[in-house]
Amino acid sequence: MIRVVLVDDQALFRAGIRMVVDSQPDLEVVGEAADGREALAVVRAARPDVVLMDIRMPVMDGLAATAELLGHPDPPRVVMLTTFDLDEAAARAIRGGASGFLLKDADPEFLLAAIRTVHAGSAVIAASATRDLFARFAEAAPRPVPPAYGELTEREREIFALAARGLSNAEIAAREYLSEATVKTHISRILTKLALRDRVQLVVFAFEHGLA
Repeated sequence: MIRVVLVDDQALFRAGIRMVVDSQPDLEVVGEAADGREALAVVRAARPDVVLMDIRMPVMDGLAATAELLGHPDPPRVVMLTTFDLDEAAARAIRGGASGFLLKDADPEFLLAAIRTVHAGSAVIAASATRDLFARFAEAAPRPVPPAYGELTEREREIFALAARGLSNAEIAAREYLSEATVKTHISRILTKLALRDRVQLVVFAFEHGLA
């Protein structure tokens, strides 16, 4: 069962999301909050796997709440909720460790798939939209490539390049004639060597260092 916490200052919006999520046999809403400060307490108590976090809220916004959550040991995956796709705040949140973003008017099926995707860690939510977001808000000059990237094997660099384009494990496996298990192993080693938390952080790394 994937445990979900909803954080949004609009009670009606939360009620709609809860209804969609709770309709699934493998998903369960275990808590709600109306602002970021309340979210911190709810997450501590409920220990969810995934948090759906609105960006703009009173008392404490989603950026500040996400930064604090991700500073705790064993934090949940955080998905930012926004009303428009090229949102600089969403880009900042993802750079800070959020696992992706969703538009508030996303189809219910896409929302459910996004929760499962983030929990599984096998793909990037809305890969093309995520790439567009970072293409828009990337720093003018790429940072120097860190020495850790040089520690990747040639095969790992090939897998890195495909993952940086947003391809899922299944898509990489089909393209490279590998099993999904092998791709998962490569991705895990890449993330460990580069000290990255998840695949969306890999995409950020690629953009920030001119490797996308």
